[in-house]
Amino acid sequence: MTGTVPSMELVTGDIAWGGGCVARAEDGRVVFVRHALPGERVRAEITGETTSFLRADAIEVVEPSPDRVTPPCPHAGPGRCGGCDWQHIAVPVQRRLKEHLVAEQLRRVAGIERDVVVEEAPGAPGGLGWRTRVRFATGGDGRVGLRRHRSHELEPLDRCPIATPGVGNSGVFGAEWPAGVEVEAFAEADDPARRVISVATSGRRASPVPEVPSGTVVNGRVVRPPGRLRFEVLGQVFEVSAGSFWQVHTSAARVLGQAVLELLEPAPGELAVDLYAGVGLFSVLLGAAVGPDGSVLAVEHDRGACADAVRNARGLPQVEVRRQGVTPGLVSGWGGPADLVVLDPAREGAGVAVMRALASLDPAPRRVAYVSCDPGSFARDLRVMLEAGWSLPVLRAFDLFPMTEHVELVGILEPGPG
Repeated sequence: MTGTVPSMELVTGDIAWGGGCVARAEDGRVVFVRHALPGERVRAEITGETTSFLRADAIEVVEPSPDRVTPPCPHAGPGRCGGCDWQHIAVPVQRRLKEHLVAEQLRRVAGIERDVVVEEAPGAPGGLGWRTRVRFATGGDGRVGLRRHRSHELEPLDRCPIATPGVGNSGVFGAEWPAGVEVEAFAEADDPARRVISVATSGRRASPVPEVPSGTVVNGRVVRPPGRLRFEVLGQVFEVSAGSFWQVHTSAARVLGQAVLELLEPAPGELAVDLYAGVGLFSVLLGAAVGPDGSVLAVEHDRGACADAVRNARGLPQVEVRRQGVTPGLVSGWGGPADLVVLDPAREGAGVAVMRALASLDPAPRRVAYVSCDPGSFARDLRVMLEAGWSLPVLRAFDLFPMTEHVELVGILEPGPG
């Protein structure tokens, strides 16, 4: 790091997107300081440098914030596990900081002033025990661990406090796994005794895996059942295969499903489209709501998720699952008008081209629900709709990732000014 001292004393300002606090070095450069809180004086160790800013870890807190707490996980902190950057922050304060981050992204990227309340989701007492799915890497000794921040180095673990008891008791900890593979532990929210461990060897010849008290899947092949788990959401049952996407918070599927239904207000006989449909969470819930006189088109590119979606939509002939990527061409010509649209893209968002195609539909859907885990990409995509004359009458936020800066958004878009 040319010309940079290894550490410096800093006074931190506002929280920034990415989880660190903004400070200023003596030469005027911005420093993004992890493991700090706004208003603290810290001794920071420089961990990275660009021409315009520095990255640093707060290795000593000289003047702490009253909102600082002792991290509940012994693996949290500078140079340790990169998974939970906010374990040093009181949980209610975490939600306030997330509100600030969402408002800042909307202001800076979408060009609107909008405050949002980050709602607590049930099932995470003290911000712990909520994660039903954790992906680990393995070291040369066969132990599982998580990557350190911006590093390929592993932090070996014997437990993970944010994981559910089902994950903790899956057998992933303490077993000797093949070195250099990924091991994912996945447990049901309501029955922690049902869980599955999935091992991915990245194309290498599979080594023998240890016997554990869980279903086992190796490179997509079920070695020991179960290979799928079951989740009940608002009266509907969903089967999710190892490898298919499913919200990781114990109550996320119910919270998001209920929010989408309440805000879209689907009516019997309406036509709906579910983009990035995954295993069919919103498709099935919408299919039940619009009834046999309505229809739902579920669009998903992943083969395994599509198979799960077809299985989950059994008994709802009004739900059609189409294996296809979401493109501007698909949006412009999916086969007819739609009353309602749901899109739940990955972290990178839907993208400007897809949003422009959606904004240009004629006739326009009466309502669109955009579910996002990234306020930055959400704000970028939202701007496209706002510039095309759409409005954002409702925006809700949920704390589905305690101990991190991440937050889940559900925005409702309607054609015409609000």
